[in-house]
Amino acid sequence: MGLTSTLTLNNGTKIPAIGLGVYKAEAGEEVYQAVRSALELGYRHIDTASLYANEEGVGQAIKDSGIPRDEIFVTTKVWNDEQGFQETKAAFARSLERLQMDYVDLYLVHWPVPGKFIETYQALEDIYREDQAKAIGVSNFEPHHLEALLKEARVIPAVNQIELHPQLQQQHIREFCAKHDILIEAWAPLGKAQYFDHPTLQELANKYQKKPSQIIIRWQYQSGIITIPKSVRKARQQENVDIFDFALSKEDIAKIEAMDANQRLGQHPDEFDYGV
Repeated sequence: MGLTSTLTLNNGTKIPAIGLGVYKAEAGEEVYQAVRSALELGYRHIDTASLYANEEGVGQAIKDSGIPRDEIFVTTKVWNDEQGFQETKAAFARSLERLQMDYVDLYLVHWPVPGKFIETYQALEDIYREDQAKAIGVSNFEPHHLEALLKEARVIPAVNQIELHPQLQQQHIREFCAKHDILIEAWAPLGKAQYFDHPTLQELANKYQKKPSQIIIRWQYQSGIITIPKSVRKARQQENVDIFDFALSKEDIAKIEAMDANQRLGQHPDEFDYGV
């Protein structure tokens, strides 16, 4: 139990169920200190991306932590303007260089760029075969993107990282991925703290003597969803993972499920401005 809890990907790789997201953590000192403090607290899963422009700080913090590389699960992603077969391989090499690593644990296609995401994923398959990524997957893919991909793929994606929080539960994607043995990972898992005052969350926070954020992360944990709450503050990082001393009842999980309002904070993948 705790931050050592893992889920098993479809290729047998273990992924810590809870990690640290570093989207919008500033490059340099801010992201460096965020990763160092998370690792000190026992986090062993760090999620970054080329887009975030902070891979250098992530890599340096991991290197300086003294924790063996094979004990830390590192995810990064290929951005939209880097997609295409050869372009993705070059982008991956740049990510490895910035991270100061010779492999990552999970490499994701960040968004399904029309006309490019299949060849981009085929580059990920090569990277996986060369053991430069322990697992590969996608992010922000709707079922129709996955259907198109699965017709061509030789390696089934291990993960689909999507926006997921109590007001956007994405059941259609979760059901599709469950059928194909693809684990779901939540980005913006706390709904960017925009509705912590929701009556259901307040009720459950009072009942369990926890914060709304802890209720949400516990719900995701019990639902088998990988979750990567972001915080650059050590106290908040600790708070986010202080969820292993209680369990939500089935009735209370049903109350959270009833909060689903199809309410997005980010863009829908079919409406995203890909600039293509």
